[in-house]
Amino acid sequence: MEHPERDAADPTPDATAEPGSGPTAHPPLDLGVDAAELTARLVDFPSVSGQEGPLADAIEQALRALPHLTVDRHGNNVVARTRLGRAERVILAGHIDTVPIADNVPSRLDENGVLWGCGTSDMKSGVAVQLRIAATVPAPNRDLTFVFYDNEEVAAHLNGLGHVAEAHPDWLTGDFAVLLEPSDAQVEGGCQGTLRVLLRTAGERAHSARGWMGSNAIHSAAPILARLASYEPRRVLIDGLEYREGLNAVHIEGGVAGNVIPDACTVTVNFRYAPDRSAEEAIAHVREVFADCPITEFVVDDHSGAALPGLGHPAAVDFMAAVGGTARPKFGWTDVSRFGDLGVPAVNYGPGDPLYAHKRDEHVVAERILHCEERLRAWLSA
Repeated sequence: MEHPERDAADPTPDATAEPGSGPTAHPPLDLGVDAAELTARLVDFPSVSGQEGPLADAIEQALRALPHLTVDRHGNNVVARTRLGRAERVILAGHIDTVPIADNVPSRLDENGVLWGCGTSDMKSGVAVQLRIAATVPAPNRDLTFVFYDNEEVAAHLNGLGHVAEAHPDWLTGDFAVLLEPSDAQVEGGCQGTLRVLLRTAGERAHSARGWMGSNAIHSAAPILARLASYEPRRVLIDGLEYREGLNAVHIEGGVAGNVIPDACTVTVNFRYAPDRSAEEAIAHVREVFADCPITEFVVDDHSGAALPGLGHPAAVDFMAAVGGTARPKFGWTDVSRFGDLGVPAVNYGPGDPLYAHKRDEHVVAERILHCEERLRAWLSA
């Protein structure tokens, strides 16, 4: 999810994985078990970003056994579709990777019906719901496309959904999309954009005993930090949802040695912005904020645009009526942005609680998984 709440560093890609490649130590996925049990089995099938090949194999194998679906694969991304000639096509999408495991696999179901483990919230519970709908709704009232993709939790250029969109855009044709990212079983509209920039300052090296002979680049970063500390984030209302922006330093790097005045410093700043800003407007805003700071270089390090809620779309209205609850804004970035770029209105709706995504104590309430499955089945079977 969010990501990003994602790592800036690239993972080691699973370059050796081939579609349908050989056996793994894991049993085949049984789509006949309920969604909570299926979530547990998916959690026990590790798939840290860059290592999704075996899970993609298992998902492909399970889906190819369903005669009502046409299954395609691109890398470690699996797409399955019905071809019933319905008037509308809905996409159900989810990523199959997780952040690194933190001593939280295998999964554990406690006496209160809470399932613990890496990926329970973000987002193997959502993937389990997708798989259950694929297996148990063979004649939906709308044609369905199921997308299972890799590398969402890492740098944007590795994102499997983006790779599919580039290589096979026809696979992602649809009228409406539901991304089963963790939303605590409530519809979350749109998403924030995320922009990461590197603000660099320069100085001149000198011996720290004679600091006046140089210029301290770390000290030159002080106006940047002061500007961040005094920054007042904007709030904006869009389609009845209030989005809150944020501009924060997330990393600072500088220094040569304990006796050297540093000649370089970099402050990494993350801007989470509301979906009424374009990508270009977001960059321009950050430049404006730091316009009078002593910055020698402004580098856009990573950027993924925002997505408008789109709750007024007829399919979204029908979806809201079917699943119930009150729509909320999405704080964070998700691939609803990519669907927006493809012209497909999209919302986030999944059983996980986003507040526990990526945490060592990540968990999901089993009943919520079953609830999401039941509401989607009712919507697609009415």
